[in-house]
Amino acid sequence: MLPHISPTELIIILVIIITIFGVGKLAGIGGAIGKALHDFRKAQAGEEIKSEEEDKTKKPATTKD
Repeated sequence: MLPHISPTELIIILVIIITIFGVGKLAGIGGAIGKALHDFRKAQAGEEIKSEEEDKTKKPATTKD
């Protein structure tokens, strides 16, 4: 169990994390974590997980008439 964390302690922890990783890197880390959670939930539900490259190759090409 986590001990009770006050808002002040939480702000100090967030400032340290932003200082270490930087804002740009945090966005990339958050995106990677979000994608991993999404894939994990899909796997739990029994759905097939497709990579982005597979999605691009299977989309039909649109042609202009």
